Amino acid sequence: MNSKFLGTGVALVTPFKTDLSVDHDALANIVNFNVNNGVDYLVVSGTTGESVTITRQEKKDIIATIAKANKGRVPMVLGIGGNNTAQVIEEINATDLSIFDAILSVSPYYSKPSQEGLYQHFKAVSEACPIDVILYNVPGRTSKNMEPETTLRLANDFKNIIGVKEAGNNVAQYLKLLKDKPDDFLIISGDDDLALGIVLAGGAGVISVIGQAFPKEFSNMIRLGLKGENKESYKIHFKLMDVIGYIFEENNPAGIKAVFEALNLCQDTVRLPLVPASDKLKEKIKNYVANF
Repeated sequence: MNSKFLGTGVALVTPFKTDLSVDHDALANIVNFNVNNGVDYLVVSGTTGESVTITRQEKKDIIATIAKANKGRVPMVLGIGGNNTAQVIEEINATDLSIFDAILSVSPYYSKPSQEGLYQHFKAVSEACPIDVILYNVPGRTSKNMEPETTLRLANDFKNIIGVKEAGNNVAQYLKLLKDKPDDFLIISGDDDLALGIVLAGGAGVISVIGQAFPKEFSNMIRLGLKGENKESYKIHFKLMDVIGYIFEENNPAGIKAVFEALNLCQDTVRLPLVPASDKLKEKIKNYVANF
């Protein structure tokens, strides 16, 4: 099993200034905050990073800022995915992947391909990618679930497809994957609320949203879970339960950016069509952070 991705990865936000330009100073501070507090790896330009409203040049600049702040201390994963297979392959070929340990590639959205279409898409991605690939199944955003049989077929057929970030909030699907996966294939939770339970059932860890705001506590919870220390790990889970609910109450990443604003790490600015968290939600988050 690829030990680089055991534990807690965090899906980094992209902080913006009030003029909607990328706040690179805040981004570097968030990277240092996470690495210094024990996260195991960084995920760059995923959904939480508002990747769909980031230009290619901004993405390059974001990568440079994160890499400079990280200084090779923890592994990095780059989000490269979409619903145009040829365009995904073009981006893979055009990107310097030498500083990354894997790409995270989302299941094609909007087009609603069949299971065979999903298989052929990721077959093409795997064959084009010079580094490891982590699949990303998030049917709530793509409107199409990648069934366990398709994920497992890909896991068995392609050596560089090393894991899946499963984010369907479907316990039965997680358990099917855990039961039937190859020994070295990683089942990574993409659901913060289910992450600990999935780890205790044999999962490899999590790519978390809330973990980047409470990296010390969240990473410790997952490490305890990997050791099978149920009681101690659930103490931390119960402490984080409310805020996990808060950050997904309206939209992601508006919720997590409201947490960062309360922590004085970045502004809560997001790009349209997203809007900042409501005043009501921000008040709940501020109270939680003040009493954490």
